[in-house]
Amino acid sequence: MYTFLLVLLILVSFVMIAVILLQSGKGGGMAANFGGASSSSDSVIGTRQAGNLLTKISWWGGGLFLFLSLVLQLMTSRQRAPKSVLDNAFTAPVPASPAAGSPAPGTAPAGTALPLTPAPAAPAIPAPAKK
Repeated sequence: MYTFLLVLLILVSFVMIAVILLQSGKGGGMAANFGGASSSSDSVIGTRQAGNLLTKISWWGGGLFLFLSLVLQLMTSRQRAPKSVLDNAFTAPVPASPAAGSPAPGTAPAGTALPLTPAPAAPAIPAPAKK
């Protein structure tokens, strides 16, 4: 339903753009640029009738555009209610425990000896020479 209304709103907007650009305003408008004093819509339906028809289409299109915009806005805002992050309970991450039967880190399984490595020797500092 939402997609249908959105497509309908887009179509109404394109029709509104075309109808408004075809109307002649106080300065002649874009309609006068295409056909001089009489535009294509004037020659088909007449000058007075074209003004009335285009004006009616503009008013109805504007009303339909506003109505569809309002309905779509209401449909969008009612889809989900806002939620606060503070509503969620805080859970601290639990460190993974070693599997049963495996040795703890830094220990060897029973019956095996850890290799003993001597600590590295510090470099010897030579004594200063006497003069």
